[in-house]
Amino acid sequence: MKQNILKAMETGELQAFYQPQYDAISGKIVSAEALVRWITSDNKIIPPDKFIPDAETKGYVTEIDWYMTEQVCQMLATQKQNHEKQFPIAINFSRYHIQESDFTEKLCAIADKYAIPHALLEVEITESAMVNEEAKILNWLNSVRNAGFTIAIDDFGSGLSSLQFVKDMPADILKIDKSLLSHNCENEKERVVLESIFYFANRLHMITIAEGVETKEQLQFLRTCDCKKIQGYLFAKPMSKSDYLAICKNSQSVENTEDILNMQTPASAMNLLMRVLFQKYPLVIFSNLTRNSYYMMAYEDFTATSCPSTGIFEELIIHGASSMHPDDQQIFAQTFNRKNLLKAYANGESKIRLITRQLGDDGQYRPVETTDYFIKTSSSDDVLVITLCENLPLEN
Repeated sequence: MKQNILKAMETGELQAFYQPQYDAISGKIVSAEALVRWITSDNKIIPPDKFIPDAETKGYVTEIDWYMTEQVCQMLATQKQNHEKQFPIAINFSRYHIQESDFTEKLCAIADKYAIPHALLEVEITESAMVNEEAKILNWLNSVRNAGFTIAIDDFGSGLSSLQFVKDMPADILKIDKSLLSHNCENEKERVVLESIFYFANRLHMITIAEGVETKEQLQFLRTCDCKKIQGYLFAKPMSKSDYLAICKNSQSVENTEDILNMQTPASAMNLLMRVLFQKYPLVIFSNLTRNSYYMMAYEDFTATSCPSTGIFEELIIHGASSMHPDDQQIFAQTFNRKNLLKAYANGESKIRLITRQLGDDGQYRPVETTDYFIKTSSSDDVLVITLCENLPLEN
């Protein structure tokens, strides 16, 4: 099989097909995935599942991946020469590339050979390829990403998914496996799982792509989850280079979309609301005063980034006071003392507000407004607090 594959590369029988990826809302092409196809001399199409497993087992799959990279760069170079639209292309890379010490250098060399901006190439690797040798994988991905290429995790949800692992990996894109759409997004459990995945991916600022989208029901639900891109037969099948170039040249919306407001579910509307909230309040903390505990829901672009993400509430206040200007430490500690907060709640207070000077990571003090909102739920007697912290403008 290997010799036949190598010959197919030489004769051009091994080809890159392209499956466009579309913006979930506008329906416009925004990127694509390169997929290998073997077109024999008598025009028979041999799908990858007929030869890739053998290439994986015998270790020559890396040669196919590099061949595909060359094909993609040649196609992008053609678009550039013809002054046509270019879109990022995802290329699948086997886990065996992690053992290549010069992988990033080789990838850069091919891209630079055709003067392709690195941002136009997406290195796509399956989540199953990442379950072993995490330290080596992390170094490999960081090297690729630091060179300007985009990292995509493919087939997420197909088996060994680990949210902790995704959190730690320097990936830009999360591709949701089509198996999670198997019930056409009409099964309640399936919908809850998908909503949860898209929520955490968006909170991690990852671009989400749903694979294998084949029905309008799937599309409509994915839109409500704030899925960014759609890939599947509903919009387009994998196509030859010439067909893909024609689509890019005449890129239009694949369907008439309805008003975005009509597609909002409570879950997607909540995502939009939270996005606005985090813009104003880069530090959001949920606390249980009764149980003396807390955890952070957001910690983005705040003045200081050294606060533990979860723990004991009283220790949080001690830590917070220590980061204040010396003249503000005592009032901060007294105002947000757990016992004082519980007393304020018992007295009917709805919120506690204080402006202090916070020492930033750059060594400069900046004004910060901290507001505690008391929350009482019908399901528990615990007294809960939501803390919103806002960076204020520096005084002249």
